[in-house]
Amino acid sequence: MLKIVFGDTDNSIYHPPTYFDNTYEDEWITYPRSVKMIKDIDKSDVAGARVIDSPVLGSISVKELSGGVKTLILMLFDESGKTTLVSLIDTYDRLGADSGIEISCAKRCLTINNSNWESVLNSVSDSIIFIDEENTIVKSDDFAKKYRRPIIIMLS
Repeated sequence: MLKIVFGDTDNSIYHPPTYFDNTYEDEWITYPRSVKMIKDIDKSDVAGARVIDSPVLGSISVKELSGGVKTLILMLFDESGKTTLVSLIDTYDRLGADSGIEISCAKRCLTINNSNWESVLNSVSDSIIFIDEENTIVKSDDFAKKYRRPIIIMLS
């Protein structure tokens, strides 16, 4: 049985930037989306797979990027993958114990998608909601206008 735990547990990653420093691959840094994240968040340019040009620090190594950028890049490339997590949570939400998945969390965890988002968000409370970035709803005006409440975790 797969067990997903939201909270403290042994043998877990509690500091994604350190995990990133020990697992990243050069291709992750030069990937166009990573280059954009580094530019947008750290205001730095990727000079190469191992060199970042920072306007404040000059040339720095990848290990000197901010923890936020490292975490986002890790979410983009790590094999565990955000889409897999969303899929597992959705399967558990639909099938419960019959799914072979166990989720340990103080709140109910569920997903929304393009077809059910309005009904779910209108009826749910005291829950953690996951949305995969591939869902077109996250870019829709309807979604943006109706749900500005801090109840949504989007994995992007």
